[in-house]
Amino acid sequence: METWQKLLQNSLTEPTAIAARFGIDPAPLLAVSERYPMRINPYYLSLIQTMGDPIWKQAVPDEMELQDRVCHVDPLNEENQSPVPNLVHRYPDRVLFLISSTCAMYCRFCTRKRKVGCADMAINEESINAGIDYIRKHCEIRDVILSGGDPLLLSDARLDNILGRLREIPHLEIIRIGSRIPVVLPQRITPSLVRVLKHYHPLYINTHFNHPDEITVQAAKACARLANVGIPLGNQTVLMRGVNDDPLVMCRLMQRLLAIRVRPYYIYQADQVQGTDHFRTSVEEGLEIMRALRGYTSGMAVPTYVIDAPGGGGKIPLLPDYLQQLGSDVVLKNYLGDTYHYTNAEPSKTAEMLEWQQVVGC
Repeated sequence: METWQKLLQNSLTEPTAIAARFGIDPAPLLAVSERYPMRINPYYLSLIQTMGDPIWKQAVPDEMELQDRVCHVDPLNEENQSPVPNLVHRYPDRVLFLISSTCAMYCRFCTRKRKVGCADMAINEESINAGIDYIRKHCEIRDVILSGGDPLLLSDARLDNILGRLREIPHLEIIRIGSRIPVVLPQRITPSLVRVLKHYHPLYINTHFNHPDEITVQAAKACARLANVGIPLGNQTVLMRGVNDDPLVMCRLMQRLLAIRVRPYYIYQADQVQGTDHFRTSVEEGLEIMRALRGYTSGMAVPTYVIDAPGGGGKIPLLPDYLQQLGSDVVLKNYLGDTYHYTNAEPSKTAEMLEWQQVVGC
């Protein structure tokens, strides 16, 4: 058994174990874990410095998860945009394909909190076959995002099989993997796993660091192994109260990501997922964080701030008000608040300008 498998096997899955370790009453957390499963592997547990710190908040059940009367079970309307089970077809040229039902750590803020780690998330050979068949039959699909659960918890052989079958589809150009493994269980990024992944370029991995304390020596090594075989790495951070809702913390996170060759991609406004309302910040707070990044650190360290629109509307970018006026005179405000003018060109009326809006068939 490999190191990562031993760590996973020794995960804490009951609040009583957390209570014994930190000397707290487990009773309030038992009901939470019955509804929303708990799993904290020893590696991620070791990152907790004090009760209630940003690592603790992401991993340990909280009574407030059961007190949420605001958010929704499936806020992104994934179930109604699934033509086959465990595949979401929201955008014209790409699909989200769920190939794993479990994670190395059950994040308390998870978008699929309703089913990850639960019996309701039935992923099996039949659902995998149905998803691949759907992609094969829809030649407008050029990009697939593998998610779950966490795809990198599958065995090397299982991943090799799925990736190989996808690569055989002629119209599929890009494969992306969404995984929190480099953050919560970096030991899983083994040389043998990397040997499998490098055969399927162009392949991209988006991971999910939320706090600078998650960027450890082990995490950096895992990211380096992936980057060294030519896999571009991006990061998707969720803005969360008490975790990273501080401009200095967010800036440090983005800078440290670049130092380990992970490009900041998105900052997500927290989804309205039932059981997570206590994590949500205001949009105004998110915009202030973006103002604190732009101009004060490298543009490479500034991700796109988005809301994944409730109801399945997709990702909508949000920007501070740098554009003050649009017309023949474009009025701009820079990161210091100074005003600048740009003389605009006459807009083109050609039909070619609109071609990008058309859905191109095969």
